[in-house]
Amino acid sequence: MTVPGAWDEVRPPELDVIHDCVHCGFCLPTCPSYAVFEEEMDSPRGRIVLMRVGHEPGERISEPMTLHLDRCLGCMACVTACPSGVRYDRLIERARPQIERHVKRGWRERALRAAIFSVFPHPGRLRALVPFMALPVPKPKLAPRARLRDAVTRLPEVTPAVGAKRGTVAFLQGCVQRVLFHEVNAATVRVLAAEGFEVHAPRRPRCCGALQFHAGIEEPAQELADETASAFAGYEVVITNAAGCGSALKDYGRPGLSEKVRDVLEFLASVEPRAERHPLTMRVAYHDACHLAHAQGIRAEPRELLRAIPGLELLEPREWELCCGSAGIYNLTKPGPAAELGRRKAENLEATGAEAIAAANPGCAIQIAAYLDRPIYHPITLLDHSIRGTRP
Repeated sequence: MTVPGAWDEVRPPELDVIHDCVHCGFCLPTCPSYAVFEEEMDSPRGRIVLMRVGHEPGERISEPMTLHLDRCLGCMACVTACPSGVRYDRLIERARPQIERHVKRGWRERALRAAIFSVFPHPGRLRALVPFMALPVPKPKLAPRARLRDAVTRLPEVTPAVGAKRGTVAFLQGCVQRVLFHEVNAATVRVLAAEGFEVHAPRRPRCCGALQFHAGIEEPAQELADETASAFAGYEVVITNAAGCGSALKDYGRPGLSEKVRDVLEFLASVEPRAERHPLTMRVAYHDACHLAHAQGIRAEPRELLRAIPGLELLEPREWELCCGSAGIYNLTKPGPAAELGRRKAENLEATGAEAIAAANPGCAIQIAAYLDRPIYHPITLLDHSIRGTRP
């Protein structure tokens, strides 16, 4: 009789994927947790060893195993760097739910996670906090200076195309994005409409489940994924403008949903531009959001769109592949290492001499703003200003 290992039978980390790792070490320079902790078990190949150990008979999910897997930001930079094509993203996305099912966390951590998931995926509850976010706060503080007007403004459910209609697209408003970054959503709709697309922006679903999915909270994530699939069942293209949302929706592997999802920058780079771009004289450093560059493989498209703006000089920071420390809820649950990564990212961006930063994920924008005194724009916001002939 075989004694079971640490993992249960519900989607354990796959042994054949684990065995793809040859422990070459190419992942180490790109791994943010290895950069902070400098421990082998806080590198991708170290965690892969722990996952393999979890398959051995008689093993249990130990405290060190939980510690090192929790320290992973899930940025997927190792996937980009790996010469052997190891799908570490699949491994960590299977290991995290195992920990959530079988490890009883301390009461403080349980309370913090409960607070996070009871607020951020609920736009109505998040709006109730906006008046407090509008107050001036000392830096560093992981709270955007939210504007009351933006928090209560709603997008129209249907926005007609400007000029001859090229097609219809659906737009996922998101949870954090619609409340704290309404203007990014509004810019997204304006640009799509200016390029000839009718945009449908249903108010539901309230959230796609990305925060829970990336944290290993499977059941609520799957429920929100089902709701998202139902909401967009009648559309051929579903547009997102938050890297984490797009990554999760594509990774769900849900037929009828995942194959429809396109990041707005990915989508716009795939169609012939129609709207005229007016000059926007700015020096802008581009920050690669991990769930855009690594998880979705979208790196060239944002740069292509930004470089097409007349007068805009695009600058590249050092260590583009290294996470800023936001990583879903990581900067809330692991504030110490997240702060170290946030400062490192800010220093690299500042060293470019840019007057502004472009970042295509709300978590990145909040994290970077806590450590760098520069305006931070979603690339779609800069494109919107160029098309309208205005300046941020």
